[in-house]
Amino acid sequence: MAAAAAAAAGPVLWRRLLGLLPGRPGLAALLGRLSDRLGRNRDRRRRRSPWLLLAPLLSPAVPQVTSPPCCLCPEGVHRFQWIRNLVPEFGVSSSHVRVLASPAEFFELMKGQIKVAKRRVVMASLYLGTGPLEQELVDCLENTLEKSLQAKFPSDLKVSILLDFTRGSRGRKNSRTMLLPLLQRFPEQVRVSLFHTPNLRGLLRLLIPERFNETIGLQHIKVYLFDNNIILSGANLSDSYFTNRQDRYVFLQDCPEIADFFTELVDAVGDVSLQLQGDDTVQVVEGMVHPYKGDRAAYCRAANKRVMDVINSARARQQVLHAQTFHGDSLLTQEDAAAAGDRRPAPDTWIYPLIQMKPFEIQIDEIVTETLLTEAERGAKIYLTTGYFNLTQAYMDLVLGTRAEYQILLASPEVNGFFGAKGVAGAIPAAYVHIERQFYREVCSLGQQERVQLQEYWRRGWTFHAKGAGAALPTLRCGVLLHLRAAESAGEVVGEDGDSAD
Repeated sequence: MAAAAAAAAGPVLWRRLLGLLPGRPGLAALLGRLSDRLGRNRDRRRRRSPWLLLAPLLSPAVPQVTSPPCCLCPEGVHRFQWIRNLVPEFGVSSSHVRVLASPAEFFELMKGQIKVAKRRVVMASLYLGTGPLEQELVDCLENTLEKSLQAKFPSDLKVSILLDFTRGSRGRKNSRTMLLPLLQRFPEQVRVSLFHTPNLRGLLRLLIPERFNETIGLQHIKVYLFDNNIILSGANLSDSYFTNRQDRYVFLQDCPEIADFFTELVDAVGDVSLQLQGDDTVQVVEGMVHPYKGDRAAYCRAANKRVMDVINSARARQQVLHAQTFHGDSLLTQEDAAAAGDRRPAPDTWIYPLIQMKPFEIQIDEIVTETLLTEAERGAKIYLTTGYFNLTQAYMDLVLGTRAEYQILLASPEVNGFFGAKGVAGAIPAAYVHIERQFYREVCSLGQQERVQLQEYWRRGWTFHAKGAGAALPTLRCGVLLHLRAAESAGEVVGEDGDSAD
């Protein structure tokens, strides 16, 4: 038994030792992956195609960002520690993290947070709907802004809203018209930014009609921030997301460093976006290249610099904090920290905001996702959930060519946002079912039904929009990976139900 366990652990241990080779990260990574693939080759199933064992090696290369484990850091962070070479790493106590269960809870919490906000409200979404629930949210913002002016000691409350230009401008009544009263009444306190993809320009912009122009690219961040509290979600600001459209929602309480980062990130994307004015016109921030009238390359370079400055600045701050916390000459105990006035519990949860803005050549989410799937080993369990199952060939090869277990949760056709839509959009659920069946047939042909499992979400009268990835690793106690996508070249189909495949 002991010999068998040692043999199974051999490839993983070998890869970790190779990771310590000084000045040879590329060689170490290649030899490590070959070692792991050889280990998999020993116990592959009889019906498994041998070429799939090379899938992780043949998939698009990702930068090598691994680093040796830090022996001073808390146990459980080592496996994800390399991600902080790409994005800031935030350590929080799990007591400050709450996962919300329902759209109604999400809506009520958001209204409650707006009502008590004193310093800042930051909201980034694809769009704001135009129904009574969305109006209730706008009214809540207006009341809070009014109270901030009437208070005995007026606050410096600022409201910043980031939406997508094409989606937020669709129709005569739209996100812009919903927010104009706030801009007109509180011009010094409210900012509305509308991101316009640089890929939609010239003749293309003139010819593609509303609804379909969103397929060229979108602003896709979904973050809702109130002072130092944050809701990270995939939900848009629309009535279905407040009632019967199931999504994911993570509420982070009293996390000032994370709140500062997302405020700066939304500000950065806002600075490279068009600014909504009180007369429903838009303007470019002074000194910024116009996203679709100016030079595309110059705009993308400026946007890349603006966003990456935020990421790198926050990453540097968090690395200094990490060094002070775990590598200082005199490490404070939790009791000492409490005596010094810091009453926050010690961190046991680590948050990495993954950013994807492909037009600006920012592909951090892609790098991390591919690396995690490539390095998934025996004993690991990967959870994937999506309302729209359409894995790229590279991801399918990685799923079929690694030894980790996969549990994939999909939307059943009836809870797909396009179900029952008019025209071509009504066929989209059937198209996703076809893709799903093709994939599962390949899983079955390789005899991997036990290792790769697919499940469909169904609930009468509801739709399903949750998207995310999780990894349960053999030596990992707890880990949180949060994905953000913004300014992505979407290439998505837009439905008749008023929403995009987002």
